Amino acid sequence: MVPAFLRFDGAVESEPAIDKWLDMQPSVLGSIARRWFAVMRGCGTDVRELMHDGCPTVCVTDAPFAYVNVYKAHVNVGFFHGAALADPAGLLEGTGKFMRHVKLKPGLAVDGASLEALIDAAHEDIVARLDISE
Repeated sequence: MVPAFLRFDGAVESEPAIDKWLDMQPSVLGSIARRWFAVMRGCGTDVRELMHDGCPTVCVTDAPFAYVNVYKAHVNVGFFHGAALADPAGLLEGTGKFMRHVKLKPGLAVDGASLEALIDAAHEDIVARLDISE
């Protein structure tokens, strides 16, 4: 039996509203969000997407694993089960029971390899939680 966790209806292979949302973001912040959402989209053929709570979210089937959101001065790359992810570079912020995020600010360097590893790990984690393989 699969443990209960958050599920969303309506995830699709490609959600046009996401690209429209990304296009509406301020240029620098929008480009940061677009870059990292592209990495999320590229995690596998099983990735689906939707807008949830006003931000682009990626799922495997109906189970979310990551999102991006743009704020006034930064972008969050968030993870629905981030508390369970190994984070040797110490990028994750937050103290919630499940969720964590990485805060990205224009002009500040980001450890791109470590953030990509977190995104990949979040995808692998949700696949394992669903007990499926790509």
